[in-house]
Amino acid sequence: MAGRLLDDDPERAYEHAQAAVRRAGRIDVVREAAALAAYATARYAEALRELRTVRRLSGIDAHRALEADSERGLGRPERAIALFTQSQDDLDVADRIELTIVASGARLDLGQPEAALALLDDLRVPGRLPDLALRVREARVDVLTALGRTDEAESERAALPAEPEDPIVVTDLEDDVLGEEAWDEGVLEEDASTPEPGADVGEDTDLDDDDDATAAPERVESSESTESTEQEPASTDDTTEEDHA
Repeated sequence: MAGRLLDDDPERAYEHAQAAVRRAGRIDVVREAAALAAYATARYAEALRELRTVRRLSGIDAHRALEADSERGLGRPERAIALFTQSQDDLDVADRIELTIVASGARLDLGQPEAALALLDDLRVPGRLPDLALRVREARVDVLTALGRTDEAESERAALPAEPEDPIVVTDLEDDVLGEEAWDEGVLEEDASTPEPGADVGEDTDLDDDDDATAAPERVESSESTESTEQEPASTDDTTEEDHA
């Protein structure tokens, strides 16, 4: 997660990296992610500690350029140059170029623009590393400007490729609104067809059946009562006839 957020939201990437360190602080790739996130958020002292921890855990010196640039960020360009002058036998071509760019910046920090330009002029960047070649050219613009060679600096700057613009995503607001309305209608229809909480259709049906079963005997009893009522006057008439006799 920290790696995916590093370019877009470095502060959030730093938080994720710190959470990972708390869970698995003895894994080198976790500490490496923490170092990169600390560097991206200008926490240079913390980045240095994490980078040295990575080197101790993995035995690989793969981020010396970041270590040197962190020293520059802490206002110690001479330490950055000291890292540059160490043996580079264990560094690949890309790491060496990165470290040379940082060392050139450190020379510039020390007020030594001629030495900074000499470092850049000695670089030979392979064609398979176009991003690094671009960074070298950008560094040359800064050094030439510091030397007062503004015409050359402007010429170098004009030759740089234009930075790609971030893509602009256009959405149809009307479609979004219609989509939300359709979703709301679907929810309302679902709510209308859903029984109220606590209602049980099965139980109501059973209760109705029980009521019908209970009501049937009452109707029978009522019918019997009616028949007996109709028979009572007949017995009265018989008694009257006997009295007359």
